[in-house]
Amino acid sequence: MPIYVYQVINPDGSEGDCFEIEQPMSDSALTKHPRTGEPVRRVYQAPNLATRYTPKGTQKKLETKNVERAGFTKYERDKLTGQYHRTAGTDKRAPDVINP
Repeated sequence: MPIYVYQVINPDGSEGDCFEIEQPMSDSALTKHPRTGEPVRRVYQAPNLATRYTPKGTQKKLETKNVERAGFTKYERDKLTGQYHRTAGTDKRAPDVINP
């Protein structure tokens, strides 16, 4: 079930505290706070889609086969020499080693 954010409407019309509540999508929006009975309004927010930019997903996108398929050249730094060696890419204009 989704979690919705609601905000209390103070008697003077100003914005009050926010709270979250787990609620089925089929239920209508709350108009009163479940505990205090104060008037509330639903605060619309962007959904949290954790599957879009995860560390594992990013790592998979940067795999050698995916980088080459997209037409890019990938370099990795050698910790001993500080040089960058080409690990992906077939462009003949790109050097094999880059010295910083």
